[in-house]
Amino acid sequence: MNTRYFFPPESLCNSGSAVSFSNPPPGEGRLVVGPRHRTSRAPPPSSFLVRMAVRISRARWFSFLRRVFHYQNGSRSDLGNNPFNSSTWMLLEFIALIIQISITLFTLAVSKTEKPVWPMRIWIVGYDIGCVLSLLLLYGRYRHLHLTQGDGFSLSDIEQQRGSEESRISHLMNKCRTSLELFFAIWFVMGNVWVFDSRFGSFTRAPKLHVLCISLLAWNAICYSFPFLLFLLLCCCVPLISNFVGYNMNMGSTEKGASDDQISQLPSWSYKEVDSNLELGNDTDCNSELSNEDPECCICLAKYKDKEELRQLPCTHVFHLKCVDHWLRITSCCPLCKQELQR
Repeated sequence: MNTRYFFPPESLCNSGSAVSFSNPPPGEGRLVVGPRHRTSRAPPPSSFLVRMAVRISRARWFSFLRRVFHYQNGSRSDLGNNPFNSSTWMLLEFIALIIQISITLFTLAVSKTEKPVWPMRIWIVGYDIGCVLSLLLLYGRYRHLHLTQGDGFSLSDIEQQRGSEESRISHLMNKCRTSLELFFAIWFVMGNVWVFDSRFGSFTRAPKLHVLCISLLAWNAICYSFPFLLFLLLCCCVPLISNFVGYNMNMGSTEKGASDDQISQLPSWSYKEVDSNLELGNDTDCNSELSNEDPECCICLAKYKDKEELRQLPCTHVFHLKCVDHWLRITSCCPLCKQELQR
């Protein structure tokens, strides 16, 4: 029964050069070490897809979507844990509301001569009122979450009073937000009934108002379907893409992965199968230490085969070259001892 060993010499491994092991001649139990010239290998076909998946998983918008998904499907302890209460998201909400109010007012001004069948102007004015109320609520959220932070007092009774007031304000804002969402939901249904009624020629009599109503209804439909689209993205699309490219996008981090230059500087060599106990020179300690190593990769749990590429980390642990390269792009530490690579 063949016994497998791999012997990366310390001097060669530390220098970063690659070596190859050849089978000894019959009757000799000695390992022949010779230099192996590194040949330029073409990147695997999926390397571009892996890099693209890494960049997407480390993007801020992808992290924000994950936070939103966990917030919607987890516990909501207070307003501070809500990802929609960040300054960037509030600014986007403010811009979206201003754009909607401006477009509706401009369309109402240029469509005075139009005579729609259904009272579309009433629907647009009601939608405008809801947007104005949303602006007021947005200002209250921003003032409560950002402007009131940092005003601390040393007196405990004052802090308790402030805490109770803030809880009441938060409860009131939540009620106002729920009421606005209910109003927009009812208004959305009414707009669909009036705009998409095919019994009357609404478009021919009021084309500008008709197009405006369809645009606002489409925007609201996208907003209402956002949780479902987020579920499809994170629970269906992301797992399929991760399985296809071989990279877990949910583990992406901007500070954990190692660069390609760091990975290429690590020593690598080819694995060779031998039939007998081997020794490397007169270094018996090195032989005994390496012979006790388990000849299998702990990442893929497969035993090393002849002529497979191996790579050694600074902690002297050895893995398959492809396995450990994919691992280091995700997190720059050893899978066994968790020792970090030097940056």
